[in-house]
Amino acid sequence: MRTIEIVEPGPAALVEDLGRPGHAHLGVPPSGALDVPALRLANRLVGNDEGCAGIESLLGGLVVRAGSSCTVAVTGPPVRVAVDGREVGSHTPVHLTAGQRLEVSPLSAGLRCYLAVSGGIAVEPELGSRSRDVLSGIGPEPLKAGDVLPLGEARGIPTGEDELAALRPPEELVVPVHLGPRDDWFPEPAAQLAVPWTVTPESNRVGLRLDGAPLRRAREGELPSEGLITGAIQVPPSGLPVVFLADHPTTGGYPVIGVVAPGALPALAQARPGTTVRFRAQA
Repeated sequence: MRTIEIVEPGPAALVEDLGRPGHAHLGVPPSGALDVPALRLANRLVGNDEGCAGIESLLGGLVVRAGSSCTVAVTGPPVRVAVDGREVGSHTPVHLTAGQRLEVSPLSAGLRCYLAVSGGIAVEPELGSRSRDVLSGIGPEPLKAGDVLPLGEARGIPTGEDELAALRPPEELVVPVHLGPRDDWFPEPAAQLAVPWTVTPESNRVGLRLDGAPLRRAREGELPSEGLITGAIQVPPSGLPVVFLADHPTTGGYPVIGVVAPGALPALAQARPGTTVRFRAQA
């Protein structure tokens, strides 16, 4: 049986694939990797289908040991990657023999890196996905030292043709937003959103919590619960917006002033506390 062992999980490490969309009627979020392009790239580099499960590592510090011969790749922000103490680099396929240790150093920028292994992490799926959902608790438990993860059969050929230089996440993000459906609850919604916001330490896979000048309302009261989608910018009574990420609740009773364009979500997934965010309303 092909396996990989978690020696050190770092601050937090989760099994994630592309998620389980389509279950909102059951109250189940879509979940899945927050930086989808990074996971897709890691899988391509090791010869997997893009949707295979890998490991999402928060802030790095992940150490694994190969239980059998396999190919691995680490993607996301720039990070030092070493095999048995020898630096091998990220964003490139690396072959491990049984017993070799791969170490991902702590991240100096960004939040999340991704480890793909040839064959994919083959834990038992729930509702069609191997992703951990931190809101509902569905999916494999957060990884801990000593966990041995099964791997699927390696079918593809590892390739370096997708190899890209890792990009350092910027300290300020300009994020495109489509206003609505409740932008009429706020005077001058585009102008109010355009001011600088700061990512707070309370942010997680459920939502990016922001600090700044509270948004002013044009009307009082709250809404009956409405459906929520990934990227929705909900405004609670504090006036401080929350951008919902992959593990978001499926309904909410506070007005949604706008929705982040899907292409901007990976950058938000890498936004550390202290990052400045500016929203730019799109026509």
